[in-house]
Amino acid sequence: MQFSLGNTVGIDLGTTFSTIAQVNNEGTPIPIPNEDDEVETASLILLAESGHVIVGPNRNRAAIEKPENVVERIKRHMGASEFKRTFDGHEITPEFISALILKKLKQDAEKKIGDIGNAVITVPYYFNDARRKATQDAGVIAGLNVIDIINEPTAATLTYAWHRGELGVAHQKDFKPRRILIYDLGGGTFDSTLVEYTPTHFHVLATDGDVMLGGIDWNDRVLTFICDEFKEKHGIDPRDSEQMVQILRNDCDLAKIDLSRRTETVLSIRYEGKSASVRVSREKFDELTNDLLQRTIDTTDFVLEQAQLKYADLDAVVLTGGSTLMPQVPRRLKEHTGLTPYTHADLDPHTTVAKGAAIHAAILEARHRPEDTTLGERIKKMFEPIRQEDVNSHGLGIVAKDPRTQKTINHIMIPRNTTLPFSVTQTFQTNKQDQQRISVQVVEGDAPDPTACSLLGKCKITDLPVDLPQGSPVDVTYSFDKNGRISVTAKEKTGGKEAVIDIERRGALDNRQIEGFLKLASEYTVE
Repeated sequence: MQFSLGNTVGIDLGTTFSTIAQVNNEGTPIPIPNEDDEVETASLILLAESGHVIVGPNRNRAAIEKPENVVERIKRHMGASEFKRTFDGHEITPEFISALILKKLKQDAEKKIGDIGNAVITVPYYFNDARRKATQDAGVIAGLNVIDIINEPTAATLTYAWHRGELGVAHQKDFKPRRILIYDLGGGTFDSTLVEYTPTHFHVLATDGDVMLGGIDWNDRVLTFICDEFKEKHGIDPRDSEQMVQILRNDCDLAKIDLSRRTETVLSIRYEGKSASVRVSREKFDELTNDLLQRTIDTTDFVLEQAQLKYADLDAVVLTGGSTLMPQVPRRLKEHTGLTPYTHADLDPHTTVAKGAAIHAAILEARHRPEDTTLGERIKKMFEPIRQEDVNSHGLGIVAKDPRTQKTINHIMIPRNTTLPFSVTQTFQTNKQDQQRISVQVVEGDAPDPTACSLLGKCKITDLPVDLPQGSPVDVTYSFDKNGRISVTAKEKTGGKEAVIDIERRGALDNRQIEGFLKLASEYTVE
C-alpha cells in the first residue's frame, strides 16, 4: 500500500450530505468542519459560470436556482454510464460531479489541518463493483490517493467499538465477542449488516441493502401528498414545474426534520397565482411512508436469516445515518426486534460513518506507514493489530446452460455473504461434440437470468483437441480476495489447456478519461 505525502483522512461521501474526519494523535476521530464551521457539507452542486461551481450552497439559494444548474442525489447515479450532463462545454459524469464534492471537502479541511494526500472513502455495503470503482475514480479526480474503499456499516462498527472503549489491543484477551446489527439509513441508501467483533477482530456475518432507498424517498412521499392536495383544491399540479419541484423538495426535507421534533407541521405552496397551506401530522407522515420503513425491516429480517441468527442473539442494534433520527425508525425497530436501539449523545448518526472511515485510515497508517504518521506511539500500537473480515454483498456467477432446460442461466459460484477471501472450483461440461472453444463469462449478481446481472469479464480457451466429446470436463476456479480482486481460471481437462483472467474493479471511465477529468477538476474554482 502506497501513501502520498500529507494527512490521511476518512470521508463519508453521502447522497445528501458528506463529511470528512481524521484521527488525532490521541486516537480520537474528529469531524473536520467546512468553511461555514459545519461538519456536514451538502452533496449538492450549483453549476455557476464558466469554470466555477458551488458545493453545498445554502438550501434556499439552491431551491431558487434554475433546475438545469443544480445537481443533487448524484450518489444514486454512481457507476451508471448512461448518466450524462453537459456543463461549460464538457460532458460531465457522476464521477466528476462527486469529485467536485470531494475537492470541496479536501480544500476546506486543508485550511484546518494542512495538506491532505490520502483518503479512505465509504460506500454502502450493497454497492456493486461498478459503483465502488466510480467512487474510487471520483477520489482520484479530486486529487486524492484513495488508499481504500470501506463499507459504511463496517465504518460505523469501528466508531461504535471506539465509542465503547473496546477498540484495540489494550483490552483483556477474554473479551467476549459482541454481535451487533448496524441499521444504516442515510439520505439515499440503506444497508443492514450483522457484525461480530472483538477489540482486534471485526467480522461481517451478513449484509443486504437497497441503493435506492433513503431519506429522500420519505421526502418525496410528502411532496406527492401536498401536491395532490393542491391539485385537488385548485385543479393544477405544481409538479408540472421543475422549478417548483426543486423548491418543494427543500420544503419537504425541512418538514421531515420538523416532524422529528414536533407532532405537526404546515407546508405552504404558491403556484401560478394560487396558494394552499397543507398540514402534515407525524401520524400522517408515518402512514405515507410505512411501506418504505417496512422495506428496511424486511431487509433486516433477511440478513438475520442469512446469518442463521435471531434478534435475541444480538448485543445491540446500532443506528447510523441521519434518517434514523425519524422517530418512526427506533420505535418500529424496538417493536419488531424487542431490542431498544442503542443511542448516545456522543454517537451522532450524521458523523458515525466518517469517524469510522478515519479510524480505518488510521489503522492502515499504523500498519503500512509507521514512520511517517501523526499518530502517537500508543495509538499506533493499539490500532496496528486490528483486522477486518468482510463478505461479498453480491453473488459471483458464471454464465452456463442448464442441462435440463437448455436455458442460459447465472450459475452462482460464490454466493453473497461469503466471508472473503474465498476460492472455489467446480466442474462443467462442454455443450457439443468437437467444441473448438470455451468462453467463461464472469457476472456479478444474484438473479437467475444473466442479462439482469453485471458482466465483469470474460476469458476463452481456444483450439481445443480435435473430436473432443460432448460433455468433456472443464474445471473453473473462482478466487475472490478481500480487496475485491477476482481471479478466474478455466482448464479443459482432456487436453490440459487453460485460460486465466484477473478482474479488478472496472468503472465507466478509462485511465485517459480519469486523467482528463483530473486536469479539468484542477482548473475549476470550487466554493
